[in-house]
Amino acid sequence: MTRAGALLLLCAALLLIVGGKCDDICPALRDTVDLFISGSHEAYIEQVEKYNQNPDVLETADTLKSCVDEKLTPQDKQDALSALNKIYSSSLC
Repeated sequence: MTRAGALLLLCAALLLIVGGKCDDICPALRDTVDLFISGSHEAYIEQVEKYNQNPDVLETADTLKSCVDEKLTPQDKQDALSALNKIYSSSLC
């Protein structure tokens, strides 16, 4: 399994944890996930800082975003966003 595939499974699992009610997912969370996958490093960290100023959380966000930016190809990122959009719009959601 590729890292992109693992990321997609993680996102799907997170949606299930929320209770499967995709319409109830806060738009800020969707925006944050979009920035995490395809936004600039700075924009993602600024988004996280809006909701959590804990230095440990910010350091972890910085590390994870760097990993995504270094390891995922543009196609991987597009695939992840497409999969999330399908999950958000699913009738099962």
